Amino acid sequence: MTTSTEPTRRSPEVPPHTPLLNYYPTPEDPERVRFVRELFDKSAQHYNTVELMFGNVGLLYRRFSLWRAGMRPGMRVLDVATGTGAVLRGAVKVVGPTGRVFGCDPSRGMLREARKNFSGPLSRGIAEQLPFRGEQFDFVTMGIALRHVADLVATFKEYLRVLRPGGKLWILESHVPKSKIGHALTRFVWAQLVPGMTYLSTRSREAKLLMDYYWDTIDKCVEPEVIVAALHEAGFEAPKSELIVPGAFCEYSGTRAKPANA
Repeated sequence: MTTSTEPTRRSPEVPPHTPLLNYYPTPEDPERVRFVRELFDKSAQHYNTVELMFGNVGLLYRRFSLWRAGMRPGMRVLDVATGTGAVLRGAVKVVGPTGRVFGCDPSRGMLREARKNFSGPLSRGIAEQLPFRGEQFDFVTMGIALRHVADLVATFKEYLRVLRPGGKLWILESHVPKSKIGHALTRFVWAQLVPGMTYLSTRSREAKLLMDYYWDTIDKCVEPEVIVAALHEAGFEAPKSELIVPGAFCEYSGTRAKPANA
């Protein structure tokens, strides 16, 4: 029997958006990661301003969406890129006292803000290298942060690893319509109105820069079909996308398959 000496080939990276070189000097991952982490650290104290501008409707929406996606009392949940804890708070309400919710984020500033509204376990880490053992969670969530990972397939493989068989992944992400009118209206809101209102409310250039960057990442984000294909390549069963609010939100989901004899 012969043994191949050819090295194992790694799948090409699937970034969530094209490089945005007006924010960081090179497209290499360390530069981008450093820029994003520092930006979130510096603007963390102002991050909830946008939620307040929209009357905190997003908090109620997240809680409703988690229930609709299959989260139930007693589940063990991991929220990745937890930010200030918008999804965490919804998940805690859904799983109740018999469940447990964990948060994970690379930004120390965001974790400090999340701690103000969440008393459960918080860890510092990135989506592509989660600081958890395999098969620990019934449900993995990520809210409005998929555009900040380096590689969609590597990220989804980590989500699959920490999910128990039969566990569910739910991702909430921003949406930009393809039509010229829809794109123009979305651009006006997220590229002009929201950054302007953010600066007027906070007087923070970092907070405004975060909102500027927010728009550019969603404007240059890959199509939903690419994200669904990455979920499938990572090994998720029945991956799908669902447009919830045109110009605002799209949801992605998938399930870790159970063993055939289960």
